[in-house]
Amino acid sequence: MDINPSRKSVELGERLKDFMATHVYPNERQYYLEAERLGPWAVYPIVEKLKPLARDAGLWNLFLPVHECEEGLSNVDYAPLCEIMGRSLFAPEIFNCSAPDTGNMETILRYGTQEQKDRWLKPLLSGDIRSSFAMTEPEVASSDATNIGTSIMRDGDEYVINGRKWYTTGATDPRCKILIVMGKSDPEGEDAYRRQSMILVPKDTPGVRVVRALPVLGSYGVPDKAAEVFFDNVRVSASNILLGEGRGFEIAQGRLGPGRIHHCMRLIGLCERVLERMCRRAEQRFPFGRALSEQTVTLERIAEARIRIEQARLLTMKAAWMMDTVGNKAARQEIAMIKVVAPMMAQQIVDWAIQIFGGGGTNNDHYLAAALATARLLRLADGPDEVHRNQIARLEVARYRGTDPARSGGNADVLSREEAEMMAREGGWPKPAGWDLG
Repeated sequence: MDINPSRKSVELGERLKDFMATHVYPNERQYYLEAERLGPWAVYPIVEKLKPLARDAGLWNLFLPVHECEEGLSNVDYAPLCEIMGRSLFAPEIFNCSAPDTGNMETILRYGTQEQKDRWLKPLLSGDIRSSFAMTEPEVASSDATNIGTSIMRDGDEYVINGRKWYTTGATDPRCKILIVMGKSDPEGEDAYRRQSMILVPKDTPGVRVVRALPVLGSYGVPDKAAEVFFDNVRVSASNILLGEGRGFEIAQGRLGPGRIHHCMRLIGLCERVLERMCRRAEQRFPFGRALSEQTVTLERIAEARIRIEQARLLTMKAAWMMDTVGNKAARQEIAMIKVVAPMMAQQIVDWAIQIFGGGGTNNDHYLAAALATARLLRLADGPDEVHRNQIARLEVARYRGTDPARSGGNADVLSREEAEMMAREGGWPKPAGWDLG
């Protein structure tokens, strides 16, 4: 397994670090002030100010996959760059590498027609517009996407869409011009995984209503511009369907695999920065006459944080390597594992940091409140922990079906009577009561 990034990735990483130090970190406080004062329906000026600088520096659209475009990067190469960008919650957008746009762009790039690419992918790649992904619904358990109730029904040369979505990231953004909507086009189909389709819906289509912004743990706009959206007899051209009717789950799997890698690496970057802040803070605070950095409970938490970050990074890089070498399907267990490990790791480390920072850790003076909300959110986004654990366990059980237990010592059966009798004769066990062994 080779998880070493290429020279190109290393060079891009150094340029990213320089850009972050020069332009991103010094402007974080301004970003949080704008987010708080302008709210989730606005464009934040500091982001728009920094985007041209990132584009001019050649740090733009780094997420593009190598198998889709010549200038793209492999997952192993992009992962460490994602980690660097993840050190600041507002950095990915500056480089046009933020969700849901990255997933939407990859979806259109991989599954869209040339007409769809010309109309929507090009302006997304240039950063002229933004997009949303509408999948989760408030009235069903969306962790099982077969429950989705939004309808996408064919009517001549059009599809008619009706439904209610929420946690549709980015829909309140005035730059959002296009939504990818998942719904049922064949609700009575025999195959529960072929009933769904995905379709492109321009935001200005009659019947599309962004009814409210949704807070994440009480915060609007950071870490997520979530929204609730109604689709009321929305009519779009039949040519807006992605890949074809009944292909929604297929598209979702192709879309979510890379997205989960991105989320996990960004969380690792976030935790690296949080751990650094923990260490610096621990040397600056002297409760009861001793530095926090000299107290065992603090040292244990710092040590445990380092261990968990390294474990999460290695597992995530293994998943990235497998995606590059054997494909997303073969790597699905590893992808599921990192999606469980990384958010839980991040949630715990940020919580420890808040303890070290005290009351100040509960506001965004130190960015920890938004970091905690991000980590907790990502235990649900792209599938909750429980769904991923079920998949991991099912794959593990299936791994041993049809294999010879003698080759691995995996036979879990109790000893046979003959084996027990033999061991008793040889003196290995006491003679079983009531057994006549002769």
